[in-house]
Amino acid sequence: MCYNIQRPDTQGQSLTDPAVLARIRRDLDRDGWTLLRGFDVDISAFSTLTRALCRKITFDPARDYGDANTQKVDAGLGPIGLHIENGNTPVCPDVVAFYSPVAAFEGSQTTICDGRAVLDSMDDATRARWQRPMTVERYLPEELWKRYLANEHPAISDPSEVTARHVEEFRAAIPNQDFDMCDDGGITYRLTVAPVRGSSLSGGAAFANAVLGPSHNYAPPRYRFGDADEVSPVEIEALRDLAETHTHEINWQDGDVAVIDNTRVMHGRRAIVDANRQLFIGMGSV
Repeated sequence: MCYNIQRPDTQGQSLTDPAVLARIRRDLDRDGWTLLRGFDVDISAFSTLTRALCRKITFDPARDYGDANTQKVDAGLGPIGLHIENGNTPVCPDVVAFYSPVAAFEGSQTTICDGRAVLDSMDDATRARWQRPMTVERYLPEELWKRYLANEHPAISDPSEVTARHVEEFRAAIPNQDFDMCDDGGITYRLTVAPVRGSSLSGGAAFANAVLGPSHNYAPPRYRFGDADEVSPVEIEALRDLAETHTHEINWQDGDVAVIDNTRVMHGRRAIVDANRQLFIGMGSV
């Protein structure tokens, strides 16, 4: 299913004009996402929009940077399952924005799925199960976890500055997380998350997590409820089928910008057929 929002009368308007920002926020409150088309956009304008929407910018340590506020999206050519961005990290961004300076001629549509609709369509037993706390566990190599910590810890800005003290301060600062240090410098990381959460922007509960998502740059995670009740592949596929019934597609055009409530709406990608495309991401907390 394809869904595009046309924005008339955008000639000469900036993405950060007060009226445009107000419209973005109204769309996020109502629908959980919006598509901006017809604006004169470059990476600098997109970066400025990201900063206008987010009080604090968040990064994925496995991605290359576009500029100070944005990163490049490069996750191979295959399809990407629905997920919220950084959904398996302790600091999940509220807002995620994408900018497509060069759209694919074919394929690579971004998929959009409102977690409220998914939650509402679950039967009572399934809904009750996913309203329980869930633990995600995965291995993180030293380079990635130090890059993440350097971005999130207020006292440092470079991975080379990370010390054991910073590690312990971060462990104590974020509830529901723990990790074991490995001999190779990596960590086995555990985080307890709420797979059903309230939107940071509009309230209301939604099935919004990364269970259906990718592990392109990371080791595959293990999901479980409690100590031993693991989420099975069969269960994940049933959820994937359910979510697909509520999934729309963004058919990108050059210069499009999409903004998503990352605490309500999951996103993914269809397989890339035309690899000559560019996509940037900016995200953070409000």
